[in-house]
Amino acid sequence: MAGPIPLDLLPDTTDISSEGHTLIGGCDLLELAAEFGTPLFVYDEAHLRSRCREAVKAFDGNVAYATKAFLCTEMARLAYEEGMNLDVATGGELHIARKANVPGERIVMHGNNKSLEELRMALLEGVGRIVVDSFNELDRLEGLCADLNTSTKILLRVTPGVEAHTHEFVSTGQEDSKFGFTVRSGVAEEAVERARSSKNLELLGLHAHIGSQVFDVQPFAKAVGVLAEFAAPYNFPELVVGGGLGVPYVEGESAPSIQEWAAAIFDACSDAGVESLVGSEPGRSIVASAAVTLYTVGTIKEVPDHRTYVSVDGGMSDNPRPALYGSGYETFLPRSSQADRQNSVRLVGKHCESGDFLIKEAWVPEDLSVGDILATPVTGAYGHSMGSNYNQMLRPAVVFVSDGSPRLVVARETYEDLTRRDI
Repeated sequence: MAGPIPLDLLPDTTDISSEGHTLIGGCDLLELAAEFGTPLFVYDEAHLRSRCREAVKAFDGNVAYATKAFLCTEMARLAYEEGMNLDVATGGELHIARKANVPGERIVMHGNNKSLEELRMALLEGVGRIVVDSFNELDRLEGLCADLNTSTKILLRVTPGVEAHTHEFVSTGQEDSKFGFTVRSGVAEEAVERARSSKNLELLGLHAHIGSQVFDVQPFAKAVGVLAEFAAPYNFPELVVGGGLGVPYVEGESAPSIQEWAAAIFDACSDAGVESLVGSEPGRSIVASAAVTLYTVGTIKEVPDHRTYVSVDGGMSDNPRPALYGSGYETFLPRSSQADRQNSVRLVGKHCESGDFLIKEAWVPEDLSVGDILATPVTGAYGHSMGSNYNQMLRPAVVFVSDGSPRLVVARETYEDLTRRDI
């Protein structure tokens, strides 16, 4: 048995009406479901803006929003309005950032296998930094710069050999990684010398990223120590420590705030004698807890001697994290969010996969029934961005809510959208 959904897992402006309904941004979740349909991503705009401002303040403006966490034109515009640069990893992410009128110089281009087309696009759009990940990329970039008679500013991504305590699929700081130049092997030193000798590339510093959903600040501090020691002979003007700060998804979890994370990084930099500008690239910690996903319950099936399955109208197509990483979530009924959740069920989607589950052991009120609107919190990161059309499901709409008004920022797909590119 579980009590009411913990309020600290819900967006900042969450409120409970006199009828017991859940409001976010002054909007009743049940009314949003009725107006926009389900599944539906609902983002608290004030929450998003607050986290952006916190990050900008914590890192003295040297901070980029990691758009892979959640990106649409309006999110790109919002992050830029609040003072953040944008971190993109593909031509598609770069296209959306520029569509939102984010200046090229405020964009950082990532990726372990950038194509010639993507690098050309980055140069033509005048991105502020390109984070170089391999010797092959150095070759491609130098050739393109020569062809276009231009130059560009770069950072070198290095792998510090620091393992973060997180899922292996999102751990990136260890030496055995597809990302970056390893420090211990001497490859990073070779890359620095190569970049410094280039006529078209201006090497500004180093970039590292140790992983995602990291709850402990110590691995970040350890990575800073490795980077500082390696960078000391070069006097680089910039050092970027990436992102990866974790967020609580279920009751009982806790994580440092953005400010606490930044303080630990700056303390480590001070201890290591770092004088470079220190930047970061948070994503999940900006958007994850800003959103809830709304579903409609379609089937409740009791399997004697086993469990009860509750099926909703979404699933792994709008939140693949449980199937991919075994990620945990909570759930609640917006009509009575403060009700005790006495029954254990398996919350599943409607896809043709036994592995299509959202929560393996979900606690719900006893009066849960078919037709109820059900919500999963902390779904603002890697739901919309990793979503798919598996089983030709329509990808959900996205709504921003603020001051009692909903704003549709991504329309729900239609059946016609599914065949629009077919020939």
